Amino acid sequence: MNTSPSPLSPPQPDVKKHFTSSILLWVRTDQPRQTGMDYWKGPHSGIISATPGLEEYRQIHLPGENPGRWPAIDGMETAIPVDRKIDGVAEVTFKSALSPLWGRKQTRLAYKDEINVFRRTLLYGGLPSQSRWYDVAAPGETVGARTLIYLRRRDGVGAGKFRKFVSKQLVPALVGTGVLKELRTQTFLPWNKRLWDTPNVTHDNPHDQRFHASLILGFTDTAARDAFLASSVIEELSNQLTPLASAIHAYDVTAALTYVKNGDILPYYQE
Repeated sequence: MNTSPSPLSPPQPDVKKHFTSSILLWVRTDQPRQTGMDYWKGPHSGIISATPGLEEYRQIHLPGENPGRWPAIDGMETAIPVDRKIDGVAEVTFKSALSPLWGRKQTRLAYKDEINVFRRTLLYGGLPSQSRWYDVAAPGETVGARTLIYLRRRDGVGAGKFRKFVSKQLVPALVGTGVLKELRTQTFLPWNKRLWDTPNVTHDNPHDQRFHASLILGFTDTAARDAFLASSVIEELSNQLTPLASAIHAYDVTAALTYVKNGDILPYYQE
């Protein structure tokens, strides 16, 4: 499999821009992990799915063992600290910027239910100019494996410069590999605890632990994903990222479950 970028810039795929929120989730540790993951998949998903104004709602499930798939780089945190290792992400795409106002009643129910499953939750928001879903799959192609990547901006690097790098350099390099079947990127608004300050759940997010962008990369299967992560592309991207980022946390994804699609609540989640 050739995962080297083309020497010529490839045509850019169609892109859809969205108003989004990504809620990073840590399940409670006073019960079996699978109990929490199942509750999130079941009862809690029903509360979120019923929220008015959603264009899409996906749950990104991550395995319990996830030390970090990005190869080690000098001066970069690629090993995921055990105490900050995420269990999953609620990926919410809104119909419009007013959607969070329409869903306030249902959101209050979600607030109350969080304590039943989570011990820590952190919300990151993205504007339409910063949340982009790229159409990289050919007709009929499906995603058999994914990796979720979080980037932390290096101190002293401006937000605008960082966003420009993601959209103008990182995305074309990834598209140029020709192996992706899904590509979603988000560069986040500054984190603000008040946007998701749910009761009885912690929201500690020290400055040196915050993230500033995420990527979801989809592949045909786990073999294609593993080959990509071991390819020369990763070394080239690491060299470009090192001056701009202080951490790259790459997670294997066990499931991406869709509960709301195109504004409709699905009778059963789709994988």
